[in-house]
Amino acid sequence: MLSIREDKEIETLLLKSEALLKGHFILSSGLHSNRYVQCAKFFQYPAYAELAAQKLARLYQDTPIDVVIGGAFGGITIAYELARALGVRGLFCERVEGIFQLRRGFEIKPGEKVLIAEDVVTTGKSIDEVAQLVKQHGGEVVGVASLVDRHMPDPEKLPYRFEWLHSVQAEAFDPASCPLCLEGKEPAIKPGSRGMK
Repeated sequence: MLSIREDKEIETLLLKSEALLKGHFILSSGLHSNRYVQCAKFFQYPAYAELAAQKLARLYQDTPIDVVIGGAFGGITIAYELARALGVRGLFCERVEGIFQLRRGFEIKPGEKVLIAEDVVTTGKSIDEVAQLVKQHGGEVVGVASLVDRHMPDPEKLPYRFEWLHSVQAEAFDPASCPLCLEGKEPAIKPGSRGMK
């Protein structure tokens, strides 16, 4: 059973910042959708980012955490703010030839407990990639924290604890059978930052 969470305060700020969009979109997963969450528009307001991080930090207040990591670019701001709220180190990883890597002198020490931060989760693919990087460096993933769950098919099936603030229910379609494409009313646009290979 899919868990739906509604945080009216966060929803109001998502709408106010025009971070929730309707139309015909290509997601970073390659799927098409009738809704898109552009969290960068939410995170352009430091007070919103701080509020979201404090709410997420409360969900993990009883969990030992040494490091918060986010993937560039969507996870950078929330990882920083969440690390600040938790009083731990915050870092981010970057794609080099399509693969997440630690750069800029960042490191995860063996045995460190790591919380993965994301702006929005759709399929969990980026989370899996960041988790693999954490494990390669000897870290232990203790959970995932996200501003938005964009109606992931089975969030309970992530192999890690997953906490988020607000659910955005949206339809996602395989491009080959996308009804929005078949209608042909508006072309699909890709507002996200991660290209598909």
